Amino acid sequence: MANRVELVFDFVSPNAYLIWWPLRELLDRYEAELDVVPVFLGGMHKLTGNAPPMIRDAEVKGKNAYAMLEMQRFITKHGLTKYRLHPQFPFNSILLQRMLFAADQDGRGVQFAETLLRPIWEEGLDIASPEAIGAVLGKAGFDAADLFARAQTDEVKQGLVANTDAAVARGAFGIPTMFVGPKGEGEIFFGKERLGQIEELLAKG
Repeated sequence: MANRVELVFDFVSPNAYLIWWPLRELLDRYEAELDVVPVFLGGMHKLTGNAPPMIRDAEVKGKNAYAMLEMQRFITKHGLTKYRLHPQFPFNSILLQRMLFAADQDGRGVQFAETLLRPIWEEGLDIASPEAIGAVLGKAGFDAADLFARAQTDEVKQGLVANTDAAVARGAFGIPTMFVGPKGEGEIFFGKERLGQIEELLAKG
């Protein structure tokens, strides 16, 4: 049954922010569950030969300009008017992703992602400041010191690598990638513009 969505996720992707709230609203309407799949987007790009669109399509006349137009349409449609390109973009997200993996081990991956998305993509949270990150997490009830410590362990580091490898093996090459259906077996969808297709699948049950 299509009652679950796995969202391949890295904080560094603006699309991870942009897809989040419309997807949550959609899943709430259909009483479907959300799983976050922490990956390292830089590693995913290496494995697949992909690259950020602004780099990959830089020489294609009009393509990046059109992509920005579509992004603005999406922002307007879903009321995401607080979105701001992060001042440190593209930032190194490896520590955040490892912390997300650790939080997900505790069954709190979705809450962890949701706690940091607005501060990062609306308020320009200083990614280079453990203190700033820790303060946001602490207010949300996370033990930031524990997550920082676990992010340095081989278990978490290798776990994130394994997640990235597994997502690529399932067909993922960028963000947002979503798998709709039973965990580990869902149908793949790429791009925030696929919400309508995902809704059709959820509606079938």
